[in-house]
Amino acid sequence: MPATGCDRRQFLRGVALAVPAALGVGALWPAQARAAVYVPPVRARGSARLNVRDFGALGNGTADDTAAFQAAIDALPVDGGTVYVPAGSYAIDAVRSIRLRSRMHLEMAFDAKLVVIANAVERAYALLADQASDVEISGGQILGDRYRHLGTTGEWGHGIMVRGCSRVTIRDLRIADCWGDGISLGAAKVTGQEPISSADVAIANVVSTNNRRQGLTIGRARYVEVRDSEFSNSNGTLPETGIDIEPDYPGIAYKINIQNCRLRGNRRDGINVYKRAQAVTIRACTIEGNGNCGIVTVACSATYIASNTVRNNAFHGLSVQDGTRNCQVSQNTFYGNNAAAYPGTRAPFTQTGWSERVARDIALSGAIADLRITTNYYR
Repeated sequence: MPATGCDRRQFLRGVALAVPAALGVGALWPAQARAAVYVPPVRARGSARLNVRDFGALGNGTADDTAAFQAAIDALPVDGGTVYVPAGSYAIDAVRSIRLRSRMHLEMAFDAKLVVIANAVERAYALLADQASDVEISGGQILGDRYRHLGTTGEWGHGIMVRGCSRVTIRDLRIADCWGDGISLGAAKVTGQEPISSADVAIANVVSTNNRRQGLTIGRARYVEVRDSEFSNSNGTLPETGIDIEPDYPGIAYKINIQNCRLRGNRRDGINVYKRAQAVTIRACTIEGNGNCGIVTVACSATYIASNTVRNNAFHGLSVQDGTRNCQVSQNTFYGNNAAAYPGTRAPFTQTGWSERVARDIALSGAIADLRITTNYYR
């Protein structure tokens, strides 16, 4: 992998120690790269390579570099190419957004920072991909304006907004302190037509932390891979979840695979699999220390939860709620969940004869169909 990633523990330590007012200029990047397990797809594009500095970007942390970024993107030839962002601190107007186009790669050096200029609007996106295809975003970090935001309403100040796009890769990137989500993935509205869902999206080796709403929202989307990433410390406005899979009515989220990720320290749930989500797999993740449940399923279908470690969440490890159907829970390790309400030892969970005495790890509520809880491990 190219040296555009970084060690997530060092990044998070830097975020935790930084003074909020200094986040736009703080040195949060370490020098050491981190190897990822999953190699996401490279998207099709031309061979042109442009540098934002050649279009007037200063990267000095004060000058508004939004227009220079957009000029570089717009200057790509018809078959696309790469826009390179060297080291520096680039002030970005998220109200205008950097608008990505089809067949392009926004390649940021590992020590390049996009710092959102303080604004008062309810909806603003540092990077916006709208009805584009074959888009790749890699490297660098995005720092939102949650501590400098000039308004008090809204929850849509996102680091990256992807809507109605196909074949998108987001990798080796760190996002923090957004007024809304670190990353939001969903559909594009088209007048007089059905919204266009996003499809074939890969998110890999990303840390999205301390965002006001959540680390990652997956709305109307199909075929989404989320690998080797961390979504942590979401807090400020509901849902306050690490990953929230919640398609707008009447759309669906279909074939979502979350694997080898860490969901921790979110004010509410680690992962929420909500209404009309279908064929969601959560595998080999560590889901810990969240302020509510580790995983919640509500009115979703064909969910597979396997080989995860779900521990030390303030409420249930897994809450299977009304309308969930065709759900399998296997080979997970649960411990330390809901310890305040259920102290002491308890028998391992069994679906037959289930009782409140084991609800610290798995809880069932409402009308549930075709639920299979097989071999799991309880400490």
